[in-house]
Amino acid sequence: MENDNLLFYQLRSLRSRKRTIKKDVEKQIRKKYKRSKEVWNIRKNIPLIPLENPYQLGFVRFFVVRDDVMRSSDGDFFEGLLKKINTYMYSGSRQFLKKKRKFGRRIYVEKEQKLNRVSSYSWSSPKFGLTPRERLYFLKKEEYCPFRKCYDTYYEFTEPWRFILRTRPHIITHHKPIDTELEKEQAELDAYLGRHKIIGILQKKMHGKSNPWKMEYETDLIKSRKYTTCTMSATEIADCFQDL
Repeated sequence: MENDNLLFYQLRSLRSRKRTIKKDVEKQIRKKYKRSKEVWNIRKNIPLIPLENPYQLGFVRFFVVRDDVMRSSDGDFFEGLLKKINTYMYSGSRQFLKKKRKFGRRIYVEKEQKLNRVSSYSWSSPKFGLTPRERLYFLKKEEYCPFRKCYDTYYEFTEPWRFILRTRPHIITHHKPIDTELEKEQAELDAYLGRHKIIGILQKKMHGKSNPWKMEYETDLIKSRKYTTCTMSATEIADCFQDL
């Protein structure tokens, strides 16, 4: 009798076994996620190897400070600011053209290049490093995102005339060696962590929220297209049913 009671207490319930399986799966996901970060850092920190014979691969276009602005007392200030918002565009030819349809015909027009916008996250991030004086040259704007159905806040530089575009040959002088074992492992980890269920577990258990856009949806319901069509309030709808 005592042996039967001991065996009964040693048996685990179905709920306990499911909880153990769930914890083991979460541990495996955490382990693979951590390894994915390690492999990514290893691939990123692989040193570049200089080429014996450098070669040209098209042209690169970027912004530089105007000569008259550079000769002024604020030349170093705007040069440091440009490093944070500069953009680089690459092309096979010096013209930087793209196809465009006009009146049923395909013509070539010059590609438009602008300075980088500063996101709201970078605006308040100490890593981005905007100084109080540099922030005076930016204007806060909002733009509607049709995919997320809410307004995105960004900051735009107000004096782009201080910079001009310059085109130079794009010279390749170094190359990064490829480790086939690391590339294979990274592809396997990305395929595993990219599953729909795995992404949900990562968002809920590791990043602390099941839906990363939930808070933005709750704060921007009035601005969303989904709710702009609702012209009647809940109380008005209830009054209509009472009248019936």
